[in-house]
Amino acid sequence: MIRIVLSEDQVMLRSALVSLLSLEEDFEIVGTADDGIQAHRLVRKFEPDVLISDIEMPEMTGLELADRLAQEGTKTKVIIITTFARPGYIRRAKNSGVRGYILKDAPSDILADTIRKVAAGETVFVDADIDDELVEDPLIDRDRRLLRLVEQGKTNKEIAEALNLSVGTVRNYLNEVGSKLNASNRIEAFRIARDNGWL
Repeated sequence: MIRIVLSEDQVMLRSALVSLLSLEEDFEIVGTADDGIQAHRLVRKFEPDVLISDIEMPEMTGLELADRLAQEGTKTKVIIITTFARPGYIRRAKNSGVRGYILKDAPSDILADTIRKVAAGETVFVDADIDDELVEDPLIDRDRRLLRLVEQGKTNKEIAEALNLSVGTVRNYLNEVGSKLNASNRIEAFRIARDNGWL
């Protein structure tokens, strides 16, 4: 049996995936999560063969979760299932040790086949054949934290409080991010980063 944890924040899609995967005789869903932190706990608890995770999730993204699991040396193999074929996401997924990357509009038999291949030790990136050598992610983790707070509509003062920094430091960091992305303001910087899959 291939033991699976499924992490997806959309209830209807999560339920549909559980129903679909439960039809496969060699799959066992040992846990489901609706955010990255819960998924991390389930992987630590059940040590499944495969974690299937969306990218865009509350608390911790699928890519941040993959990073954490890789740092912890877990044997669980990560498959990202997403609507986004953005080059930045694909590059970060590969750098995070993700073993499978599949788009949500792929046929169900492709998902099942990907799970079996990844569980057997293969790496499968479906519909993600983008030359990642051409895609450079200019952001560091600090930049991503700042831009996610910008996304939430936080002021510089609120960002400073959240990150325990001075307002001046936050302003300087955001200016650096804007320069890296050739953005005229912090909102444009966030949009550029989001569109390229760097968040």
